[in-house]
This record gives sequence, C-alpha cells and structure tokens, in this order.
Amino acid sequence: MNARDALQGNPLLQPWHTPQALPPFGEIDSAHFAPAFDVAMCEHRAELDAIATQAEAPTFDNTVARLDASGRLFARIELVFHNLCASETSPALQRVQREMAGPLAAHSNAIYLHEGLFARIDRLHRERAGLALTAEQERLLEQMHRDFVRAGAQLTGTARQRFAAINERLASLTTRFGQNVLADEAAFRLVLGHEADMAGLPDFVRDAARQAATERGLEGGAVITLSRSLVVPFLTFSERRDLREAAWRAWTSRGEHDGDTDNRPVIREILELRAEQARLLGFENYADFALDNTMARTRQSVMRLLDDVWARAVPALERERAALLAEMREAGVAHEIEPWDWRFWAERARQRQFAIDDAEVKPYFSLDRMVAAAFDCAERLFGLRFVHRADWPVYHHDVKAYEVTRRDGSAVGVFLHDNFARPSKRSGAWMSPYRQQTKNGGVVMPIVANNNNFAKAAPGQPTLLSFDDVRTLFHEFGHGLHGLLSDVGYERLSGTNVLRDFVELPSQLFEHWMSEPDVLRRHARHVDTDAPIPDALIERLKRARRFGQAFETVRYTASALTDMAVHALPREQVPADPVAFESQVLRERGLPPGVGVNHRFTHFQHLFYGAGYAAGYYVYLWAEVLDADAFDAFVEAGDPFDAKTAERLRRHIYAAGDSVDPAATYIAFRGRAAAIEPMLEKRGLLEPA
Repeated sequence: MNARDALQGNPLLQPWHTPQALPPFGEIDSAHFAPAFDVAMCEHRAELDAIATQAEAPTFDNTVARLDASGRLFARIELVFHNLCASETSPALQRVQREMAGPLAAHSNAIYLHEGLFARIDRLHRERAGLALTAEQERLLEQMHRDFVRAGAQLTGTARQRFAAINERLASLTTRFGQNVLADEAAFRLVLGHEADMAGLPDFVRDAARQAATERGLEGGAVITLSRSLVVPFLTFSERRDLREAAWRAWTSRGEHDGDTDNRPVIREILELRAEQARLLGFENYADFALDNTMARTRQSVMRLLDDVWARAVPALERERAALLAEMREAGVAHEIEPWDWRFWAERARQRQFAIDDAEVKPYFSLDRMVAAAFDCAERLFGLRFVHRADWPVYHHDVKAYEVTRRDGSAVGVFLHDNFARPSKRSGAWMSPYRQQTKNGGVVMPIVANNNNFAKAAPGQPTLLSFDDVRTLFHEFGHGLHGLLSDVGYERLSGTNVLRDFVELPSQLFEHWMSEPDVLRRHARHVDTDAPIPDALIERLKRARRFGQAFETVRYTASALTDMAVHALPREQVPADPVAFESQVLRERGLPPGVGVNHRFTHFQHLFYGAGYAAGYYVYLWAEVLDADAFDAFVEAGDPFDAKTAERLRRHIYAAGDSVDPAATYIAFRGRAAAIEPMLEKRGLLEPA
C-alpha cells in the first residue's frame, strides 16, 4: 500500500468529482492539509528525480515540458491551501499555515536546487539557438532557466545551503507578518454607542456599521472595523474628529504594537535575509535583484518615474490643501489639517465644488448592479458569459460561483466572487487562481477567484458601493479576466504569471470601462426607483474625476519610495528600527504634513506577506502609464467597445500570458511603445498649456 492509499479518507488526495473539478470545500478540514502535502511533495519529488535521471539526452519535451506539467497534485493542494488561508482562515488553519511554512519552502528548494534537473535545463539553455523551438517554447525555456538561477541553482557549497535556509526562514516570517496584521485588524472595534457617535454618517455607513456589529455578536450596536470599505467612509463623513483620529491611528498602526503581533522585528529580519540572498546571487541589494526580472530592469528607471511624478504631485497637493483650508476656515475651524481630517474636508470641498455627495451617488452603485456591469463589459469586449451556479461548491456562503463560457457555449473556466469583509479574511483585494490554464498534458481550464472586502449591508438590503469600491471591483475583475482568457501552451507562462510591472496592466486597464457613460447608463440604476443615473450626475462625476488625485498620488508614491529605499540597502545597512527609517525617508523626501501614506511598513502586506511586490510597489504607476495609453486606442477608434481593438487587446494582452516579452506584446497591441502623457493627464499632473 502506498502513502496515498493509506489516506483514502483525505479529500485532497482523491479525484474531485465536482462540477468543473472544483475543490470539494465542504469535505476539506484543516487537518487534511499536512498529510496531503506530505504525499504530494513526495510524489512531486519522484517526478523531478525521474526527469533528472532519465537516460535520454535532454530535449525540450522530455525536460522542460515535463517539468512544466509536473507536480499537478501538489499545485492543486497548495492553491486551495493558500487561498483558504487568505480568504477563510481559522485558528486551526493558521496553525497549519505556520507549521507548513518551512516544509513548503523546503519543497521549493528541492525543485530549484535540484542539481540534476538544473543541469539538463542549463544544457538546453546553452544550446537553445540550435533547438528549433517555437517562440513560446523558447520563452518558456528562458523563463524557467531564469527561475532556477534566481532561486540559487548556480550556487555551490555553503552558499547554496545558506540560500536554502534563508528561503525557509523567510517563509515562516512572511506567514507570521500576515497573521499579525490580521490579528490586529480582527481585534479592533470602534463602538459607536450613542447617536452622537454617528454624527455626520450617512445611512449607508450607519447600516454597514450596524451589520459589522451584528456579525461580531453586538446585536443592536454599531462598530467601525478596519475594513477599508468601512473605515474610509467613516473618515470621510464622521463629524466626530476625536473618533476619526482614533480610527485613523488604529488603521495606520496595525502591526506596530508591542507584544505577540509586533511586526517591527519581523520586518527587520525579513529585510536582512532578503539583502543577504541578493548578495549571494551577486547583487548589491534586494532591489537590484528584484528589478532584474522586470520591464523596468533598474532602480534608475523606476526612480525616474517616481521622481517625475513626485515633483508634479506635491505642488498639486498644495493646491488641494489650499482648497481644504479655505473650506475649514469658512466653517470656523482654526486648527491645521491632520491625516484624520483630510478626507472629511475633501468631501466637503468636493460637495461644494462639484455638487457630488456619496449619499446621492451610492444608491446608483449597488454591488449586484456593478457585478452585472463588469460581466456585461466582459461580454461586449471578449464574448464571455457568466452564469451563476448556486449548486456548485464554495468555501463560504458569501461566495458566488460562475460558469464562464464563450458566446457559442464552449467552456472557458470558473469564476469565484468573494466580495465581503469578515474577520476570517485578510484585508485588501486580490485575484488568485485555484487552477491555472494550460494545454501541456491536456487542456486545463482555469478556476479564478476575486476577493474584495466590501462592507456588507444588512440582510435583505442591497450593498452599496462607493465609486472607489466600484473601481476596486473592476480592477480585480481585470485580473480575473487575465486568468480566465489565458490561451497559452504551458502553465509557467499562463495568465498572470507575467512580469510584475506588467501584471497590473490588464487590471488597471479594465477600470476605464467602469466610468464609461454608456456603461453607467446601462447599469447604474437607483436601488429604490430603478431610475438610471442622470446624465447630469454622470457629467459631475466626470468633472470631479481629478479631484483629490494629488492626495492619492502623493500617498501612493510615498509608499513606493519607502519600499524602494529600504530594499536598496545592503545587509549591513538594514536599520534596527525600520519604522524610524521609513519616517526618515518621508521626512527627507518632504512628505507634506496631514497626508499620510498608502501603507506603512508594519502592515504593508504587498512587501512583507510575501515577496511578490517587494521593491515592486512602483508597478501600479508603471502599469498606469501603459493602461492610460492603451485605453486611448479605444478613444482613437471612437468606441470603447470597438471590436477590432478589443480583439487585439484580448490576443496580445489578456490571452498571451508570459508567452511573449511584455514590451513586444504591448507594441503588438498598440503599434508603438506607451507614452507617459495620457497617465499624467488622467491624474491632472500635466503642466498647464
């Protein structure tokens, strides 16, 4: 009897006879993961050994393609595990996550530090010019070889051993970082015990606060949590400055409290280990290592963009500050503007200047309507149809499963939509796959999940979204389409497995359709009257689109600058107090007072819950240059749903994965490289004519 036979009761190791082979969520328990991983890792390593020790000389098919198709059982389990840890965790699952961090990192080492395997790939890479490979096969070989080299495959002796040990320690630290942030978020409750505590709050914020209280066992009360979709509206509308300050301080100090959830020592060790890894691989610092496999390539390229935008945004911010101070003085308020004041007074100024009030706007943006709008745009652009399947398994009752097909009825994949905040779910918004598209070893259709953290309405009431929430929904759905529309031959090149500063292009580009007048007229309908959004309100929203952009740009760019600064340090210069270093960088950069930053280090999950965006938070701005320029292709065509432009977009951006160099595939879509001016115009940062 083999190891798998001995665990016949473990659903993770059995065939999944569910619709579209979805995970049988209702049968999976936290206790199933560790033994299933043991079996899957053992089987995967046997596959790797078989590839490495075969008698035949290495070929693309017997080495590269086989490696790409290997470990399917392990990948299936790992994707379910990581998705549940992020979306629907529990104390038991968190224990497993901590226990498995080291073994999973060790398994990654077993792949990329496998000498026999790398020897075959390295030989093929040296001989690639004479192998008569297709363009996609050559790209796969290039990327796979780069993966091994960046994972330490060329290291020897003690350097190799040290690199592997660092990987395992980093896996433990990043897991701890994420769990600490979640713990601080789950522990915070700003109780609104009296009517006076809710002064200024519109009904949609009050309703969301009451629902948050109900979900936390406080029947009849109201609480503000650290979910962005609840805390930001509170900071925007609450007339209680003392409570705004309390909420802001809790929101910005996550992970910065003495005790078990203190992320400061965690960050310091992560930075030290990353810098050491980079040096082992021949780089001066971690930023240089991270950027070596991006479109930007160098810190100098990144800093040119960040410096240019910073220099434009700070003066624009001071113009915004003057408008807010005028609003405050007219209201008889004498104090200076603090970070917990900015959104409140910006909303007052916005209402005065553009006659836009979220309490007027939000009833036109119910969650169900906006999901339908995103689906409709996907059908009009790419011919996709989304059919809700209430009978399909999901991991939480809030999640909706959709069957995705083309117009002719042929299957595309599965889309899981998880939209609401809850204590068992990490903050933020993200897309992640449960299964990736490939044709290697048979056609495999993707399963893609979108996670948002919207504040849920009371039972029977529609959940209303802010314009910013709608943008988040469309953004993540753009990532989802990137995974669903993938049409490549190999899993390593599939979907969102692209360079980090290209991955945000499909998501940010899709945001443009949310504000198209035609889309708004179709889908933005009042929840009570079903009346379409008035053209006059659409026009006011359009005129207001640049309002507050300097505030948002400064906050974002400040976080990108601190990320780049701290990851550009060699190991011996990593600060003992990363928070003090962060403050120093912002002070030297001249961060204007009263603004704050998007993310402070102690809860900056982009950087420290994993390495995906470490020395890479700049990518949203880099991709915005691309997305603003890309949408202009539709403007030039005279139709936001122009069929020929949409087909080029599908083929070259959404379907191509990493099968083509991103700069080349962008030019194939646009006919030229991207220009920066559309992004600057979008943010209102172009110099006046």
